[in-house]
Amino acid sequence: MNQAITVEPRVHGWVVKSTPFDNEMFFRSGESAEFAARDLGTRMARAGDSVTVEIFLRDGSLAGRYVWAGRDWRTS
Repeated sequence: MNQAITVEPRVHGWVVKSTPFDNEMFFRSGESAEFAARDLGTRMARAGDSVTVEIFLRDGSLAGRYVWAGRDWRTS
């Protein structure tokens, strides 16, 4: 299953949203939000999911995209 994680700006910080979770994670810095999103993506990929992380700038443009092909790392 492909999971989507996004990092988006807010007035007073940044949020990380993910398809499997209802709640957003709030961060004061974009750097912290990006690190958390990439870490979450790595963990989901190790659990076997395909993951796409998209990071958006304050102007709405896409700053970066990271993609992990899912595989079960426990059996490798």
